[in-house]
Amino acid sequence: MTHAHTLGFPRMGAHRELKFALESFWRGDSSEAQLRDTGRTLRQRHWALQREAGLAQVAVGDFAWYDTTLTLAATLGALPARFGFDAKRLTLSQYFELARGRADQPAMEMTKWFDTNYHYLVPELSADTAFDGGVDWLFDEVDEALAQGLVPKPVILGPISFLWLSKVHGAQSAASAGFDRLSLLPRLVQAYRRLLAGFQQRGVQWVQVDEPVLCLDLPADWLAAFQPAYDELATPGLKLLLATYFDTAADHAVLAAQLPVQGFHIDLVRAPQQLDAWLAALPPQAVLSVGVVDGRNIWRSDLGRILAWLQPLQARLGDRLWIAPSCSLLHVPVTLAHEVKLDAEVRSWLAFATEKIGELKVLAQGLRDGVDSVAEALQANAQALAARRASGRVTNPVVQKRLQRISADMAQRHSPFVQRQAAQREALQLPPLPTTTIGSFPQTAEIRQARAAWRRGELSATDYLQRMRAEIEAVVRKQEELGLDVLVHGEAERNDMVEYFGEQLWGYAFTDNGWVQSYGSRCVKPPVLYGDVFRPEAMTVETTRYAQSLTTRHMKGMLTGPVTMLQWSFVRDDQPRDTTALQLALAIRDEVSDLEQAGIRIVQIDEPAFREGLPLRRTDWPRYLDWAVQAFKVSACSVRDDTQIHTHMCYSEFNDILPAIAALDADVITIETSRSAMELLDGFGAFDYPNEIGPGVYDIHSPRVPSVDAMVRLLQRAAEVIPAERLWVNPDCGLKTRGWPETEAALRNMVQAAQRLREGSALAA
Repeated sequence: MTHAHTLGFPRMGAHRELKFALESFWRGDSSEAQLRDTGRTLRQRHWALQREAGLAQVAVGDFAWYDTTLTLAATLGALPARFGFDAKRLTLSQYFELARGRADQPAMEMTKWFDTNYHYLVPELSADTAFDGGVDWLFDEVDEALAQGLVPKPVILGPISFLWLSKVHGAQSAASAGFDRLSLLPRLVQAYRRLLAGFQQRGVQWVQVDEPVLCLDLPADWLAAFQPAYDELATPGLKLLLATYFDTAADHAVLAAQLPVQGFHIDLVRAPQQLDAWLAALPPQAVLSVGVVDGRNIWRSDLGRILAWLQPLQARLGDRLWIAPSCSLLHVPVTLAHEVKLDAEVRSWLAFATEKIGELKVLAQGLRDGVDSVAEALQANAQALAARRASGRVTNPVVQKRLQRISADMAQRHSPFVQRQAAQREALQLPPLPTTTIGSFPQTAEIRQARAAWRRGELSATDYLQRMRAEIEAVVRKQEELGLDVLVHGEAERNDMVEYFGEQLWGYAFTDNGWVQSYGSRCVKPPVLYGDVFRPEAMTVETTRYAQSLTTRHMKGMLTGPVTMLQWSFVRDDQPRDTTALQLALAIRDEVSDLEQAGIRIVQIDEPAFREGLPLRRTDWPRYLDWAVQAFKVSACSVRDDTQIHTHMCYSEFNDILPAIAALDADVITIETSRSAMELLDGFGAFDYPNEIGPGVYDIHSPRVPSVDAMVRLLQRAAEVIPAERLWVNPDCGLKTRGWPETEAALRNMVQAAQRLREGSALAA
């Protein structure tokens, strides 16, 4: 019988129950017992959904209070030494300090999970990391599932991937120079052995061990580490499913097949071409789990096509064939059941996590009992797919004609940066080390309540506009009082940096509850990009013009770039992504031109997802970087030399794509660097990045307010890498999620730090 399972399920809840429980606990409004009750309720609800869908096992270990990688580090006993915590006695409050920081310690570094918009906490290792065990939370969840009469399948990140995704803390120090974290593997494997033994003692049958790094271009010594590590992990009576996802692992199939594991999972949505290699290498008794339902996008699967394709595979493998989503369903919303306002036609084309495991149920039944047993479901599926293809809403002739007229000069500024820089300095008259913010200011409860009342029709459009303008004026006055040099309007009217623009563009649809976790309690609601993109009218001009009218200082126009609009949407799968990116670029280009004509001299086009979109394999990088750079430049290159173009990029490793970042030719780039103590800036210095740069001097993902001295030290460190005359001073990212008291305190310290540096003594210190 074909075995259906899932690699993981969203943990926030259909109505973001975990988010609200976490934030209530952090505010001190609820107890730890109440928070734990919410987590238990969500786990049991999600397990029930998996059981009702006929899945043979339920995923355990995909739940985390903040991040699964952080939880695993706490389980293994691999916590940052600088916090001084005992992993075996770790409390929830201490766990959250690791993720969010505290007064005397910045939070652990956070970065993107492969090419997704999920952020994980980067484990900090040293030569002294003992891996001597920690919390038993994962065992508790296995016991919880067993008590419910369920068959648990623990899900853990494998040891090679854990090490690869970790960092050596204090890598800049002489003591850490030359230390290879791979040398920690024997010690780490022993910690994994203890973990697996605990599962075996509880009667667990299968453990899913995720090794997504097998889909990367791993160095030879890392590949060679798999065999001895997994030889040590072999546990009698316990079966291991080695899971890969997000790309092909075909070139490592032979290596993997030699490991003492009992099954393999491969992503056939992202990399269908890898199947033959895995079939050729598959050991005679091993299970092959095929990811045939897209775990990262929300379009219905073509069940008839998949079923027809699976039938001969089942004939070959029999019960050794398992079916699953391509990856964890963490990356899609929970269910369509609560989507009341979503356009009905578009809704009929979609499947969220609950619907995706329902698709697995249909496929499993069809393989088990024959196609006729699921004929009704297949017919309904086929009709929905046909309706989408035939819909007149997908293609826009105006957009298609504009695409044909794109030329090379549309992606080129009029003059080189050196000439533009001189023109901008003359026009803008900014001081050295100019201070600014990334765009958003705190979205207070009053702002959110006003937006909700307006959407419900309880507040008129005029009243809503007046309230937002009052918020904008307050933000402008606050920035003037703090002494910032380049201001922003605060984005009070914006719900999300992608959704806000998508709502004003043709080709987008929007969900009510399509929330996806980004990090911690932070959730995003990606819009559904289903058709050709067109900007019918200006989106930000009047708001930005109003904000500029309130001050004599320069006001930045704030836009989201085409690559980020693409990456942070659920993107149509019926045309190449580069085509959709160019459609977005043309819409944003029109907005940039209108802002310039309205007298705005600085325009920021945010691209926090630029690195995120990079394919996992280097052979695929050139094509992506070519079209991503082109899309950004098409959006940005319509302006005069004295109009300054900024961009912002979020937590990422930039070193390997610095030529492409330089090719964007933004006049100023701001990046998140504070959690890495400016380490991320080193690559820009080594590359001799030519344009201006604003390395973040404090972490907005943490409530911690760093001192003036701490910011001065970071800026001094930055000035060792980038000439001070090309440095800007700014936070790591937008301030939307922060409260006003901490925001004001941090920005006041930031401005004072910049002033000290301008005096010269701090740079010379």
